[in-house]
Amino acid sequence: SGGALYIRPILFGSGARIGLSPADEYTLLIMVIPVGNYYKDGMSPVPAIVVEGFDRAAPQGVGDVKCAGNYAADLYPNQKMKSEGFPISLYLDARTHTKVEEFSTSNFFGITKDGTYVTPKSPAVLPSITNKSLMQLAESKGRKVERREVPITEVFDGAFTEVAACGTAVVLTPIASITKNGEEQLINKEVGPVCQELYDSLRAIQVGDEPDPFGGTWTVEV
Repeated sequence: SGGALYIRPILFGSGARIGLSPADEYTLLIMVIPVGNYYKDGMSPVPAIVVEGFDRAAPQGVGDVKCAGNYAADLYPNQKMKSEGFPISLYLDARTHTKVEEFSTSNFFGITKDGTYVTPKSPAVLPSITNKSLMQLAESKGRKVERREVPITEVFDGAFTEVAACGTAVVLTPIASITKNGEEQLINKEVGPVCQELYDSLRAIQVGDEPDPFGGTWTVEV
């Protein structure tokens, strides 16, 4: 079917405490949710927009931790951008607003003209296991991988022939264009060959059609 079983752990403080201090009791929940194939009709690039006037995570904050506060900051901007025709939003660093950090719920990566896989290095970015997996795959296929600061000017100078948002549920979403302050930078109206290759390879490993050379999958008897 192309679907998957999505497993999400949730940990929250549940102790009898109202003051602002760490909880003395915690509850761990495991959500197990069947999800369908996001791309049963094939991947299709989407337009993205740089969020102006809002920040996702503060410098030296908890942007690199998967906590509820990181998503709360994006709820209003995300809905606002969607109402303007942009299904995905891109955040810059909160200190200077000059460097790419990540999309609303996904990491950013770009493919340069020479085929290098580039993803932002920032203490405020969530360390996505999907991004890590794609980096491993890119390296295994002989591609150079760079995790470094990515100035937004680099995007608008046309440095990337492909850009994508990557995360657990969708693996990756190709980006057709990125708009900032009314200026649109076209990336790729079609699914780029590198994005397609990485997506196909990771999905094949996930469903067991190809061997996992990285030791990140387990067979579960049901």
